[in-house]
Amino acid sequence: MKAFLFIFFFSTGFYSQTLTSIYFKNNSYELSRESKRKLDSLAKLETKLTLRIFGNANPLGNEELNKTLSQNRAKQVSDYLKTKIGKNIHLAGSEGLGISKQINDNSSENLLAKNRRVDIFIERFFEKGEKISRKAYPSFFDAKIASMKVKDTFSLPDVNFIGGRHVWLPKAKSKLYQLYTILKENPTLEVGLQGYICCDYENFDGEDLDLGTFNLSFTRAQSIKDFLLAMGIDAKRVKAEGLGHLNPVVYPEQTESDRTQNRRVELVLIKK
Repeated sequence: MKAFLFIFFFSTGFYSQTLTSIYFKNNSYELSRESKRKLDSLAKLETKLTLRIFGNANPLGNEELNKTLSQNRAKQVSDYLKTKIGKNIHLAGSEGLGISKQINDNSSENLLAKNRRVDIFIERFFEKGEKISRKAYPSFFDAKIASMKVKDTFSLPDVNFIGGRHVWLPKAKSKLYQLYTILKENPTLEVGLQGYICCDYENFDGEDLDLGTFNLSFTRAQSIKDFLLAMGIDAKRVKAEGLGHLNPVVYPEQTESDRTQNRRVELVLIKK
């Protein structure tokens, strides 16, 4: 299965696509309160957007039932949005994909839950040269431990990756040793590593070319966890997860520098 980047170029600008996802309980297509809040926020966007909705399921149960379940999930999201959106947002349709878009190996309940989802692809027209850059999180390497709060998110500057791979760039090596040192000197800290990708807007996550799996954002976070464990950090202190291309630092990615910035891992403080 190949991934395609949906950027359509015109003389005055281009269409680009981002994605958000809604998650469901096992064997259910009922929207949770949290999912409704997320859809409410999406419906309030004032930019002219086109939304394309795709339902998914994990492989528990038979294929026919999972196909129907994914269709019901997509329809539930579509029907809810129809009651909320204004004239500026166009719903281009909804489709159930069954189990054809698995983003991980379903080896735990947490991973199964990530495949019980509806992906909403959000298309927006960008004028030529227009770009969104969000403010970077504070650097974990510069922050004072005493001022950190649980659930705070930090950037790991220079911890970036080769495209399509979970192999970090040379600049990351010294930073990862610095990360190890901080954790070693502060043995009560527990952290979450959140991996990201750039550029693949057909799928929630990207293909790891080394492993042949479609969980690249996770394998990037896991590679750093493996490094820390090899250095002697207790596995219970480090959690790894993949968040695909959500919350990009730069969007759309127009240069290699943009793409590199989004191929990253960020850190969340779990316990102090």
